Amino acid sequence: MAVSSVRLFNSLYPPCASLIAYSTLHSGFPNSLRYNSFRVKGGLVYSISGSSRVRALVKGKGERTEDYPLAGDSTDDKKVAESWPRSLQRDFAGTPYVPVYVMLPLGVIDRNCELVDPEGLTNQLRILKSVNVDGVMIDCWWGIVEAHAPQTYNWSGYRRLFQIVRDLGLKLQVVMSFHECGGNVGDDVNIPLPQWVREIGDSNPDIYFTDREGRRNTECLTWGIDKERVLRGRTAVEVYFDYMRNFRVEFDDFFVSGVIAEIEVGMGPCGELRYPSYPVKHGWKYPGIGEFQCYDKYLMKRLKKAAEIRGHTFWGRAPYNSGSYNSAPHETGFFRDGGDYDSYYGRFFLNWYSQILVDHGDRVLALANLAFEGTCIAAKLSGIHWWYKTASHAAELTSGFYNPAHRDGYALIAAMLKKHGVALNFTCVELRTLNQHEGFPEAMADPEGLVWQVLNAAWDVSIPVASENALPCYDREGYNKILENAKPRNDPDGRHLSAFTYLRLNPALIERRNFVEFERFVKGMHGTILVSLLSFILSF
Repeated sequence: MAVSSVRLFNSLYPPCASLIAYSTLHSGFPNSLRYNSFRVKGGLVYSISGSSRVRALVKGKGERTEDYPLAGDSTDDKKVAESWPRSLQRDFAGTPYVPVYVMLPLGVIDRNCELVDPEGLTNQLRILKSVNVDGVMIDCWWGIVEAHAPQTYNWSGYRRLFQIVRDLGLKLQVVMSFHECGGNVGDDVNIPLPQWVREIGDSNPDIYFTDREGRRNTECLTWGIDKERVLRGRTAVEVYFDYMRNFRVEFDDFFVSGVIAEIEVGMGPCGELRYPSYPVKHGWKYPGIGEFQCYDKYLMKRLKKAAEIRGHTFWGRAPYNSGSYNSAPHETGFFRDGGDYDSYYGRFFLNWYSQILVDHGDRVLALANLAFEGTCIAAKLSGIHWWYKTASHAAELTSGFYNPAHRDGYALIAAMLKKHGVALNFTCVELRTLNQHEGFPEAMADPEGLVWQVLNAAWDVSIPVASENALPCYDREGYNKILENAKPRNDPDGRHLSAFTYLRLNPALIERRNFVEFERFVKGMHGTILVSLLSFILSF
């Protein structure tokens, strides 16, 4: 375990000593820290070397020099040196406590519902516990638990996992995962939907979301069957409710003891409340706008009915000029500036398309509240940040978020969550707009603008807001961005995230250098230390 700078100062500071702090770098290139040195009274000298070691030279009756490893001698010198000036920024000591959870690996439970490598996992959880992580998040996969027959559930591997978590004094965020795993960014295992559901899909493929070309997306069930009895006599929402209710009964002891702190209800691909508009399996590549996913017979029937009620039966179709998965907005007649998205028909269609999303969330969360009465419930939204700086916000529109430049597409979703007392979990809080412009300037992305809009939509209706990172994060810059979003500077109402979940536990996270940064981040989220080394020293 690395030794933090705070602990070193506390343990080495002599009662009658005075301190001089400076930076040195034992390598051939210029030291950026040398120009940010600082001096206080005393005779204890600290240097931060390129090998990520803290050197203490105690002056007085005699001199001695001691080295304390922080991240191992293999650390790249230049990266260490360059990272320190960026850290001398905002101090999060004394800020509100934000719990930190860590997502467990996707394959921690195998398809036979057995816990994989319990000893190795236990050791990793002990490491997380050692830096005061509050708990872990785990997916409870529908395709594992109810794999072979309707209403026949196998929770055995999860019970063993939950017992380990409880014994270590950690909490649980549990995801009701009604989607398949595999085929998306970061998926390293394959967990399809239950076998009996796939058998139904073989004879009735319209139970899946469908694009204009007729391609079926088997990642999750279309919202068109929420109230259709096509799943062996049950509707889709009844299937979800039976699953959630069985989970609540099976793990009653973990609810009563408070080990299960939150239930996140999956309501679409990747467990997110959105349409599967940008599937990698169908050839999508960033920053494509994606495609509308309403061509199954059930949703098309509802669209035609909505058009008839409106009095314009010829509007009972999806847009014909909305491009393909990898189009840019300006290449389409629908999404270009002044395009059909803002016509009378376009507004009708987008209102209908986005309302289907809100209605699905409304139905599922009403039943979740029945199943998990008295338990904190969350719903996850994805951060569709590309094309945010265009007028149409095309990628958001195909995902079901009716959020063009002239309309707040997240307020209605936040109001629906407020109705059910459900927290909002949002992604991409670690991303910086400038970095996105450097990598993909053509994407017109603005993750910071999107995060600010969504957080405020939720805070405006006074619902808790949690978050997670969209991509792996090990660097201080990413962690600092999360901290800034978690605890907005100078917010007059003192608003902050209710929790943060880190994506995800893996060998890279617990490598020495990475884990030192993670420990620093956790302490910043908890508001327990001075994040800036400079702030600490100047406090003497």
